[in-house]
Amino acid sequence: MTKAQIEKLDNQGRGICYIDSKITFVKNALPTEKVEVKLIKETKKYQEAIVKNYIETSKKRVKSPCPYFNQCGGCSLLHSTYEDTLKYKKEKLENIMVKYAKQKTDIEIIASPNNLSYRNKITLKIKNGQYGYFKNATHELVKIKNCLLAEPAIQNFLKNLSHLHIKNGELICRSNYNNELLLWIKTKEPIIPDIEYLKKHHKIAGIILNGKVIHGEPSFIEIINKQIFTVSYDSFFQVNRQICSTLFHLVNEYIKEEEIILDLYCGVGTLGINARKKAKKVYGIEIVKNAVLNAITNAKINKRNNMYYILGEVASSLSKIQEQINTVIVDPPRMGLDNTTKEILINLKPSKIVYVSCDPITLARDISDLSKFYKALTIKGLD
Repeated sequence: MTKAQIEKLDNQGRGICYIDSKITFVKNALPTEKVEVKLIKETKKYQEAIVKNYIETSKKRVKSPCPYFNQCGGCSLLHSTYEDTLKYKKEKLENIMVKYAKQKTDIEIIASPNNLSYRNKITLKIKNGQYGYFKNATHELVKIKNCLLAEPAIQNFLKNLSHLHIKNGELICRSNYNNELLLWIKTKEPIIPDIEYLKKHHKIAGIILNGKVIHGEPSFIEIINKQIFTVSYDSFFQVNRQICSTLFHLVNEYIKEEEIILDLYCGVGTLGINARKKAKKVYGIEIVKNAVLNAITNAKINKRNNMYYILGEVASSLSKIQEQINTVIVDPPRMGLDNTTKEILINLKPSKIVYVSCDPITLARDISDLSKFYKALTIKGLD
């Protein structure tokens, strides 16, 4: 074992120290801590280690409320106070912008109203009838009885998972504002869930088995800022309902009256429908069929006229829009914008782009790629 001093955290929340002058990443270690570590991986450029003994712990260290912390890999900062995690995320975002976008920015971090019990969607792995999460970067199952990140309706449902009778596969569990559940089961084995039992104990909006509805409906209703959205089992929706509400308000700040909006990767239409309060017209593009059908329904439910949706890949669908676009809203997957989409955006020449990102590194890359034509005026981090 080797003694080391933790200097700072990396982008994954691991402690950073140097052993034999080589950068070493250490899980469950905080800045200022002195530790004894065991090396578990070594490459030419870096090493990975685990803590075997804490010689001196940080005064800011707290006991994680989760019994599975540092096992399942889902959380990396539960040993730190929430205030410190916000400071860490602020520094992380600012450093990423400097490194990948060459832009020094003071980024405002907007805290989540709930730092636990906020996720309205979780994905569970099932092996030999045992439910849980995979350890980070492995297929090794960590069996769980509860997940503190999940909304109460999902946490309550976890007690009765065995009544789904799944031996091996995957379960995606979603909850809405009304504590209803939408369950998407993926398995190669025949199963017969005990639906009547589950209905007695939970609000089951629908159960989908390998893409086929076996109970209820394939979607449920979600409400954000008094706006109603139909969400299918396979459609994208923000996982934190409270922060989603804040996001809607932020996006609307950059929409002017009578603008023509292009909403790329529009999902079930949330951002475009939200912007339609001000905009003259909104075009939405999405590749998931159910999401487009949801978006069309959602526009009607919210009495939004002049909203048009295109099913297909963003890059190949943009040519179908002939009008001059004033503002583009993008909410791409983690890979960010592909080169073709960026080229088309540049050719469209919208006056502004509102970029919603779930990966700051690809965001910074795209800001850099667009910097010849656009300047990033404001960057905010939503926890």
